[in-house]
Amino acid sequence: MDIQLKRGLLDVCVLTAIKNEDSYGYKIIKDVKPYIEMSESTLYTILKRLELSGLLTVRTSEHDGRLRKYYHITKAGLMRIEDFKEEWREVMSIYQFVIKGDNNG
Repeated sequence: MDIQLKRGLLDVCVLTAIKNEDSYGYKIIKDVKPYIEMSESTLYTILKRLELSGLLTVRTSEHDGRLRKYYHITKAGLMRIEDFKEEWREVMSIYQFVIKGDNNG
């Protein structure tokens, strides 16, 4: 898979994982695991990139005597998910065209 496409897909998966409630690294990995494999190092790179892009914010809170980072989606992050849905409709249309060619062959 094209690296830029995969990067975009991973970004949207992470944003979707925190769409309905703030979350932390381990839980995000657990939530996306049924759909896509993601290592901790990959996740934290994505989270940092999304934070720098203004698509999520981070807060630190104590949990069981340890500090834990919680991630919260911003309005821009929610808009990115909606943009992705629209873009994906176009990708699916192109996919349908490509596989239609297989049936004519």
